[in-house]
Amino acid sequence: MTRLRKKRKRANKPLGVGLAAAPQVLESGMPRALGVRLVSLTKKRVVAEMRVKPMHINRSGRVNGGAIMAFADVMGAAGTVANLPAGHRTGTLESKTNFFRAAAGPVLKAVSVPLHIGRTTMVWQTTVRNADGGTVAVVTQTQIVIPTKS
Repeated sequence: MTRLRKKRKRANKPLGVGLAAAPQVLESGMPRALGVRLVSLTKKRVVAEMRVKPMHINRSGRVNGGAIMAFADVMGAAGTVANLPAGHRTGTLESKTNFFRAAAGPVLKAVSVPLHIGRTTMVWQTTVRNADGGTVAVVTQTQIVIPTKS
């Protein structure tokens, strides 16, 4: 079987939803590449950390803002998946980031909590902190809740 066929076969597989499926979000491509590690996950709180690697660093020697935003995005997605009803999927509609200080290693920690869990959208707020506890960024994102096609 060719690589493309394998990818298509995986893509057609039904996506899991609910608390049991949510950790899969943090084990998929981008979070795995970033080195995101799930600490805890409930329907009302997602906690994870990202060990800072050379690939995360910008030319100023700090963590690139895009890496921080991607870290927060997967946190909100995991929380949304934990709350999805059967037969639904999600995607990010909107994301807003406020940066407060430069991010540095060795580890960034993030906590994501829901501001709204609705029938068609969910809004999650993720706070990313340096190892010293200083707030690096607050990311607020809106996730759409979409019925999967049968």
